[in-house]
Formats: sequence, structure tokens, C-alpha cells
Amino acid sequence: MATQANNRKMTAKQQEAKKRRKIIIFAVEIFIIIIMMAVLWLVMNRTSEGPKVTVLDPKELEIHEEVRQQKEEGGTMQGYLNIALFGVDAETDSQLYKNSRSDSIMIASVNLDTGEIKLVSVYRDSYLNIGTDEYRKCNAAYSFGGAEQAVKMLNMNLDMDIEHFVTVGYKGLSEVIDGLGGVWIDVDEEELKHINNYQIGIAETLKCDYIPVASAGYQLLNGLQATAYCRIRYTAGDDFKRTARQREVIQAIEDQAKQADLATLTRVFNNAIDDIYTNVDTETIMEFLGAITKYEIVDEGGFPQESMRTVANIGAKGSSVIPMDLESNVVWLHQFLFSDEDYTVTDSVREYSRKIASDTAAYINKQ
Repeated sequence: MATQANNRKMTAKQQEAKKRRKIIIFAVEIFIIIIMMAVLWLVMNRTSEGPKVTVLDPKELEIHEEVRQQKEEGGTMQGYLNIALFGVDAETDSQLYKNSRSDSIMIASVNLDTGEIKLVSVYRDSYLNIGTDEYRKCNAAYSFGGAEQAVKMLNMNLDMDIEHFVTVGYKGLSEVIDGLGGVWIDVDEEELKHINNYQIGIAETLKCDYIPVASAGYQLLNGLQATAYCRIRYTAGDDFKRTARQREVIQAIEDQAKQADLATLTRVFNNAIDDIYTNVDTETIMEFLGAITKYEIVDEGGFPQESMRTVANIGAKGSSVIPMDLESNVVWLHQFLFSDEDYTVTDSVREYSRKIASDTAAYINKQ
């Protein structure tokens, strides 16, 4: 009887551990997996053009002067590297650069002294200044101005100092999953109603065949099926639930990657490399990889913060996630990422906050 009780306790602990592992967010996990594969490629001295690399001019990224001061000695942002991670609905390679909306937007904040990483997902429908003093869903920034405008949008609205980014298309995600032999996912009845419709759309984009998911339950999904699962939005929880599905799929990718051998991981990387766009140079990548065991994801969150956001239909701009007070949300963000309990936002963020409140008040009051 004692042995059975212990087994039950172990099972409960294992289940709780599994839940904790699922906090890792979609774009960052893809980034980490790709970087891990990159080091294998570099070690084996394979000849390849590598990721699509660009250079962003820091002067064009709208890093507020007050924020730059926080990076200096004694400032609360000193010793942190902040990276923007984008997952885009690119239909062609060229749309990794522009003309595709960023379905996934995330900030990975790395404490270079301790190795701790905190992740914040910026909800794609958040109503913000998109970098041109136009206010609408923030994922439009990438569509209009590519990575540069999307990074600028994050810096402007959130008082951030981001200069680096990584972009991945869903073609790359599908290729990674297929290369690993698929992933195990529990598809429920509601999700089954939508997953094949999403498969059809993705298959048309990628000009490939698809295999319908025939039944609900725990099963092995191929790359196209799992990518479609990530994109399901029209169930309870809407886009917030879709983010949870993305976490579930990425956890499954991690589980599969840990079981793969060197040759498999190298092949997966080579197949996906053309679907990566970044300005992170090899030297920076190698610095991280040289101390990879030092880094650990310790916390995650979403922006706008749950208790300080609402959802409303902003006329022609559609259903949007609204920071009820941008200023308070930015204060929360700096507390969360940098443990700055006394953060004061810039005058620019105060201005954006007033504009957002003015634009959305009538629509919120209609609810």
C-alpha cells in the first residue's frame, strides 16, 4: 500500500513538473532550438548561407534617452540583453522581412550576470502606437515596416532598449517538427473541429498535401498538423488559448529534440535555416552557446498584464486587447523584468497612454 501511495505521489509531482515546464513560450523555444541546432552545424563545419542576417540602425529604433540612462552603471537595466522574437505568417521567404503580420511577439530578457531569462509575450492584438504615431493592433508594425518597425514599436510603447531580433515563419516550425518525427499532442473535440480547416489553409500556402486528423485524443501529429494546432483560435479562450497551444506544442518539440541524435538535429537545422531572419550575429550566438548551461528561464508573463487589460471592438480596427492604462502596464513590466520597484515611465509613454485611453474609452463603455 505504501508503495502504491508513493507511486501516486510521484505521478502527481511529475504532472505538476510537466505543467511548470509548459510556461516556455512559442517564439523563444523555437529560437533556442534553432540556436542549439546552429552550434551543431558550426561544429561540423557545414557550408551554408546560414540565417538571413540583417543590420538594424539603433538610431531608428526609438530607444528613449531615459531608457539608455538605465543601461548605464548603476541603472536598473544594466547587465540585461533584451531580444525581440517574432513568429510571422509568412507565405513566402520575402515575407520574413515585411508584409506579414507577427502572430507571435515576445521579449526575452536575459540577465547576463545571473543567466536568468524572463519572457513576456506581447499580445498581437494589443492596441498600441505601431511606430508611426498610428494606433492599431500592434502586429501590423511588422507587416508595414518589418523587424525594424516592430522593434521600434516595442521600444516606444514599453520603454525598452531592444536592438536584436529573431524572426521565424511557420514553414520553419513545420519543418522542425517533421524532422523530429512529429510531436505527441492531446487534441480535444473542440480543437478537432478546427484543426483540419487550418491545415487546408497552410497546405495551400506551402503548396503541399496534408493528412487530416481523424479523431480526438493523444496522438502523434506531423509538422503541418501541429502547426495548424498552434493556429487554432476559435475556441473558448480565443487568442489567449492559442498561446497555450503554442506552449504545448513547443514543449512536445523539446521532448522530441532531447531524444534525437546528432545527425537528426543537424539535418533538421539545415532544412529550417532558410526560414530564419535575424540580426543576431554569430559571435553573439557563440557567446551564449559557450555558457549555455548558465542560462535558465525563470519566469514568464503576458503584456498587457491580465488585471490591467480588456478586450473591445475598436470600430474598423477590430477586436483589440486594450491596456486599460499603458503607463501602469509599463511600470509592471519593468518591475517584472528588471525588479525595478520604483520605475517611472517616460513622457512619451505617458502621451501614448493618454492617446490609447482617449481612442478606446467609448468602445470600452459600450460593453
